[in-house]
Amino acid sequence: MSRNEFKNIKILFVEDEENIRLNAISYLKRLFDEVYEAKDADEAFEIIEYKKPHIIITDINMPKINGLEMVRKIRQKDLNTKIIVLSAYTKTDYLLDAVELGLEKYLVKPIRHETIFPILNNCVTKIKKRDKNIKLLSEDCYFDVLNKSLYKNDEIIKLTNKESDFLALLCENSNNLVTYDTIAAIVWNDTFMSEDAIRSVARKVRKKLPENSLQNFSKVGYKIVLNS
Repeated sequence: MSRNEFKNIKILFVEDEENIRLNAISYLKRLFDEVYEAKDADEAFEIIEYKKPHIIITDINMPKINGLEMVRKIRQKDLNTKIIVLSAYTKTDYLLDAVELGLEKYLVKPIRHETIFPILNNCVTKIKKRDKNIKLLSEDCYFDVLNKSLYKNDEIIKLTNKESDFLALLCENSNNLVTYDTIAAIVWNDTFMSEDAIRSVARKVRKKLPENSLQNFSKVGYKIVLNS
């Protein structure tokens, strides 16, 4: 992957030891345009809130809150950010936490280019792929087509199966009209779809979306309008 592929990807490095942090930042700046640094969890949380990095690399042993506790707090609201944890030790408990917290990798220091670069490369590939499936409905609301999940303010919004299938179909054809026949064929799987049934699903979905996101064309079909 060329450096150009890393463009527009934001990365945060969290480490309390200054020399290690400075060396890491110097290395990461050769790859990424937007590199942020924090010496502890408090600084990291502030950067995460305002900068929303795509990738976080954090040491475990830090003052106040250790790296794994910081990741747990992040995961309460965010399941998507790619997180790599660094440690000077290999501990079974840490490895189990790595699985539980959905980490990209748990790495034992010292970290070399040939070790970290393929992992960063893989993270960027996943992010790029995921971005193609994310349909932004407003600044704080989006639909993940791949997982058929609606998010608002980074919290998942509950959908029924019909609602998620309906929204997925519209988002896959975003900004284009989807006819009743297509909705019946895909969402209702070619079984009978009454006007009341589709209106009911559309009404419930509309309440969960930003205003004016879902448009109805009488007797024809529906269209989802993305945030431009």
